[in-house]
Amino acid sequence: MFLPNLMWALLLAALSPLAIAQQDEQSDVKSIPLRTHSLQQPYLDSDMQSRWFDFGGTTVVRADQYIRLTSQQPSQSGWIFSRVPLTATNWEIEVEFKIHGTGNLFGDGMAMWVTKDRAEQGPVFGMKDQFEGLGLFFDTYKNNRPGVVFPYVMAMVGDGQTSYDQGSDGKANELAGCSARGVRNADFPTKARVTYFQDKQLTVDLMYKKEDEWTRCFEVPNVKLPSVSYLGFSAETGELSDKHDIVKVDTKNLYSPTGQTKKGAAGSKEYSRSKGTTQSPPTESGGWLWFFAKFLFFGLALAGAYVGFTIYRTKRRDRF
Repeated sequence: MFLPNLMWALLLAALSPLAIAQQDEQSDVKSIPLRTHSLQQPYLDSDMQSRWFDFGGTTVVRADQYIRLTSQQPSQSGWIFSRVPLTATNWEIEVEFKIHGTGNLFGDGMAMWVTKDRAEQGPVFGMKDQFEGLGLFFDTYKNNRPGVVFPYVMAMVGDGQTSYDQGSDGKANELAGCSARGVRNADFPTKARVTYFQDKQLTVDLMYKKEDEWTRCFEVPNVKLPSVSYLGFSAETGELSDKHDIVKVDTKNLYSPTGQTKKGAAGSKEYSRSKGTTQSPPTESGGWLWFFAKFLFFGLALAGAYVGFTIYRTKRRDRF
């Protein structure tokens, strides 16, 4: 029984560093809040303006409750856009929103934008067509998408030249999407979480089925967005209408202390607009230390295997 026990001990010794490495990788990504791209009550400064965001169209700010992009009236279009660019290499944006109204006929929907240009009103959920960057659409009215359940959440990465396929609810432009029945008139706060690692991955999670329970909408690799972009939200109503509210926005800059973010995305830099300085995340020394630690573990495992084998061979020889 000595040899099997020794083999199990050596196997555990060899696997332990790998298990620790996997745990570290999952918890390696850190975050820094970006006040310049976040919104919370009361939304406005003492002079009844927002320091970091502009808004227009039919947008109404209710300081103690919400930013209402459209009320339940036809032919409305409202927006809110950041004043300064989002320069974080890797970021996460979590938005609490509410799409609600009365009746069984409603539309048209709302959008989140991370685009090279700032607000310019137009026909795509209240903003201009042929945009460059990310448009995430919460489409509540079905025009022509057979087999698709609405409301539908869809991402499009615009190149500045391609028009949104309005007649088919963006079918020709879709990067990825998912049905989100229940996102409208939910009885708890609905949320969307958008995570981006530069040139590597775009992930969208939704909270609409159950409070405090996230549902993965989609995850797409190799997504490239403009390195400098603006964050915005817009909504639009046509003959049919709904209330579209932004309740809270939390934006974070993501980085890794070891210099490696999820799926190999590079570490990012946080631009401090209040001080006008650039702060780099911690150095990559932690990655080298972990490399040497693994090397040491491997050496100890080999030494243990040699000692164990020597003891086993000695005992076997003594028996005979």
